[in-house]
Amino acid sequence: MNSKRTGRTPESALAELRRRLEAGLVSARLNKSQLAGLAGLSRGTVQEAFKAGARVPSTFTVAALARVLKLSAAELQELRRDAAGGVSGEGPGRPIGQWEPHALEVHPAGHAPGGSRSVEQRVLPGYVRREHDRLLAEVVREAEQGRSRMVVLVGESSTGKTRACWEAVQPLAEKGWRLWHPFDPTRAKAALEELQDVGPRTVVWLNEAQHYFGDRLVGEQVAAAVHALLIEPERAPVLVLGTLWHQYFTQYTALPGADGADPHSRVRELLSERTVSVPEAFNASELAVASSLARGDVLLADALTRARADGRLCQDLAGAPMLLKRYENGSPAARALLEAAMDARRLGFGLHIPQAFLTDAALDYVHDSDSDQLIDDWAEKAYAELATKVHGKRAPLARVPPRQQQRPPGSPAPTGNGASRIQGPVFRLADYLEQHGRSVLRHRCPPASFWHATLQHITQPDVLDTLARAAERYHRLQWAHHLHHRASHHYSRSALVQPVRMHEEARGLSAAETFRLATNLLVRLALMREKAGDHNTPESLHQQANEDNSPGALVRLALMREKAGDHNSPESLYRRAADFGNDFPQLFPDHPPSRMLHRLWPYGLDPDGTPTGPWSAESEALPQASSSLPTGA
Repeated sequence: MNSKRTGRTPESALAELRRRLEAGLVSARLNKSQLAGLAGLSRGTVQEAFKAGARVPSTFTVAALARVLKLSAAELQELRRDAAGGVSGEGPGRPIGQWEPHALEVHPAGHAPGGSRSVEQRVLPGYVRREHDRLLAEVVREAEQGRSRMVVLVGESSTGKTRACWEAVQPLAEKGWRLWHPFDPTRAKAALEELQDVGPRTVVWLNEAQHYFGDRLVGEQVAAAVHALLIEPERAPVLVLGTLWHQYFTQYTALPGADGADPHSRVRELLSERTVSVPEAFNASELAVASSLARGDVLLADALTRARADGRLCQDLAGAPMLLKRYENGSPAARALLEAAMDARRLGFGLHIPQAFLTDAALDYVHDSDSDQLIDDWAEKAYAELATKVHGKRAPLARVPPRQQQRPPGSPAPTGNGASRIQGPVFRLADYLEQHGRSVLRHRCPPASFWHATLQHITQPDVLDTLARAAERYHRLQWAHHLHHRASHHYSRSALVQPVRMHEEARGLSAAETFRLATNLLVRLALMREKAGDHNTPESLHQQANEDNSPGALVRLALMREKAGDHNSPESLYRRAADFGNDFPQLFPDHPPSRMLHRLWPYGLDPDGTPTGPWSAESEALPQASSSLPTGA
């Protein structure tokens, strides 16, 4: 484009600019390295200003060179404008409104409902402003008023730092500010080369600031250049925004060691009083605001179903798309493990899934065409693949470290059917993938390897019961039969109902009566295990029977707790047992009735055994142990 004012073409104007600079350099008797030092520019910037075929130098580079070479700044700036096609020199970057947030490394959270899954269709979920947003907004207002400012948000991965910066600069977009994100050829090199060219009303976007300040060769120089940008009045106002993980903040702000080494002195000075912390989790009031926004926001509403309990909403939004990609693009073995875990969770497993079960269950999830990949160490490699974390520190399938539950001295050991009874390593499926599995796999029956692994490795009676019923729903009746049988061997009351119901159907007993018989079986099994010297199983059996308010189970459980040194819970158990009546001699033939009456007297019996409280006597005697009971009883 020809300049209407001078008649020069951009090419001729740039050539004339460089001719005058060369003449000034000769006249000043300087080399380019000396010129760079006197002008406060990098040697690369100076070399580029003189080099034929290079881009047009910035307004600030031309001004600095004119000052040192004692040339007319006005004439050189006019040549620079003509070389740039008449566009005024505003420095690097482009208007904020022309940026797409994901190009600035805001983590994608999903796609518009019903739209394609292309990059162009990605949308941002609703935004909840928190305390750090208020502090950030104050800094932005000061910049808008004409003062150069800098702030770095410090927090863990995927806590919303970059999104907060993006939301903060929106008022500046309406005022025509520019935004520059240095990243090419490397972040540190781009920043070092062009920071001196940044003009007023520019946001310098230093996302993941460790890539700039942590560079082993030029990190300190970048920090010095940022400091120079902030203190030069002719370049104000500018706003420098950055994000940083806690580990890097700690590293850069550490004081010199005993040996005097101080590799980050300039970075430490730059960050001083210029950081704002971002919490990992939303508090209750912030979650309430998010819930209100979620009424018209599918992405936010979906994330809240998983993150409401721990408040890690940003991590869920950031990690969900990557978790899905890891599932869809994973190796056949990794996908098989994930699908086995998905089926386990949707059919009744607890959060912690045994590794031995997953490894065997996954075999039939691998397609025949990929079965040759199941070499000797296939499982080890697949678990390692799935352990790699995505945004938000979530792994598709993460190993759960063992945690010992702390109990007061003298309290009985925990019993029941929870994760504490699982032997060996356990894994937890990412919540997002669990939810995805419940949706996409809900109509699919697990393959035979799943049921076989359950039968081989699972001993939790409640899980066995649940999976047996699931097998019945899928018409896998043989597997259901074996799972019910295995559950009965582990003293599941629900499993015991099955054989009792089969034996008692002919007598016309109701479901409640049948269930009560199974409860009484649990009490008798507990007594048998006690006499056999088992000090662990009886507690679990009494607890299961206790769920149906069996008086025998209540008293026996109270006695066991007393013997174990628990002086708190027995009282409530005795009190509940006293509401059932004086039929304890038949339940406890090895305990003198006087002893039982003495214990129960404060809760509804006179010392002579006369009832003083509400009673609902159990008239039915305990059934005798049948041959169908587990052989281990």
